[in-house]
Amino acid sequence: MIISEKIFDIMDKKNISRKRFSEETGIAQSTISDWKRKKTNPAADKIMAICDTLGVTPAQLLGDGADAAEAETVEANADYLMVRRGSEEYFLIEKYRKLGKPGKDRVQGYLQALAESPESV
Repeated sequence: MIISEKIFDIMDKKNISRKRFSEETGIAQSTISDWKRKKTNPAADKIMAICDTLGVTPAQLLGDGADAAEAETVEANADYLMVRRGSEEYFLIEKYRKLGKPGKDRVQGYLQALAESPESV
């Protein structure tokens, strides 16, 4: 199965219209139609936007044996987390990685306190 076929399969399963897919990814509807009609694949620079919209990882979308029907959404309890470079999450992770142990401990304590506060619910 080529990548564009996986994309359409996932879109169908998740009931995502081509219009919505186009709006959320920033990819022209005519380009999306070309994938279907000409059996072509999206450009590499669009893969992350596509994955974000479909709720799958690049490995799930691009993997050899991964049938689109078996592609799982990215869940909070996954063994890993993917974030887009330049996003708020990426900024926080980069800052956290540069902290020493005392700083990391403080951040973890602060996050724990936030998670337990009534305002966080």
